Amino acid sequence: MKCENCKEVADEYIECEIMILVIDLILHKPKAYRHLLHNVINQETLKFQGLLWKLAVIFLLFEAYKFFILESSKGKLGSLMNYSSLVSTCWKMLMDVFFGNFIFLLTFFFMVKIFLHTSISVSRCIDLLLVLMISGYFKIFLVAMMVWEFPSSVIFIIELFCLSSNAVALKVTTESTMRSCVWTCFSAYAIKFFVPRVLELILLGQLTQG
Repeated sequence: MKCENCKEVADEYIECEIMILVIDLILHKPKAYRHLLHNVINQETLKFQGLLWKLAVIFLLFEAYKFFILESSKGKLGSLMNYSSLVSTCWKMLMDVFFGNFIFLLTFFFMVKIFLHTSISVSRCIDLLLVLMISGYFKIFLVAMMVWEFPSSVIFIIELFCLSSNAVALKVTTESTMRSCVWTCFSAYAIKFFVPRVLELILLGQLTQG
């Protein structure tokens, strides 16, 4: 259908192949994100709750795998035969994956309210959570690290792509400025990176004193 105002095709991706959509998503084209988030994946077109849970599990699995890659690059997984080392590593993983992402979501919703002046309701939070999960599709490139050996610095490149993808998807969803969306996502990623490490240093300091 054509738009009544501009007379342009409303959603050209309806007639496009999936690979064209994927390429345009990688290129961060807002039209591609608009098609995906509004016309393909939303609360009316899919079994939303089941999809959200599946995406959350996949997201956390990728986060756990990312943690183990970073730890192995530091040479900290060689002594897992030691029970205390295994417990310590699992505790750090739980703190980094679950607590880190919990802080990330809290910061993200807070920044959305501050920077984007968007009201935060339960339904709105669920929509934004889906936006984060869908636009974080770059994490799937971590699977390549199971097959080929890459330096751990590749993980930070993937995270940077996820940040930029989150910002574009957020702009499409909230109709806000790109600058505000970038600052919102960057703040959430920065807090997610620093808070678990600060808590880890505090715990290590307490254990050392004890």
